[in-house]
Amino acid sequence: MRLVIQRAKDAKVTVEGLVTGRIDNGYVVFLGVSETDTEEIADKMAKKLIGLRIFEDENGKTNLSIKDVDGELLIISQFTLYADCRKGNRPSFNLAGKPDMASKLYDYFCDICTPEVKKVGRGIFGADMKVELTNDGPFTIVLDSDDMTRN
Repeated sequence: MRLVIQRAKDAKVTVEGLVTGRIDNGYVVFLGVSETDTEEIADKMAKKLIGLRIFEDENGKTNLSIKDVDGELLIISQFTLYADCRKGNRPSFNLAGKPDMASKLYDYFCDICTPEVKKVGRGIFGADMKVELTNDGPFTIVLDSDDMTRN
């Protein structure tokens, strides 16, 4: 599982002209699911996401979590995070999870994050989405479950 996390002042996702998710202060999370991902991996990644301390405290130190600032999440599925560009110029997406499995894990991930924060906005899995955000910092972090499980 791969997450690209952008700290944002505000964000929204639109599908066919309709806003499907909108947040104020929080994270925009682009979520990629691989063929080997499981609910156990999703649990670990969600826990790490919620626990990240990347908001500034009163001293300007990145010491506060999303819960500490009453922040919100906008979670967008993005299979292209598993693009393999090692050969040729056209990316391969063979490492990305198959749509049925990936959709279920995306929903599961969003569901387990929902009780942890003020609000969870969502895109629509597999849809052509337009994402707008005001990146705060900018501050962007990449979490990869493969990196987190290595010793």
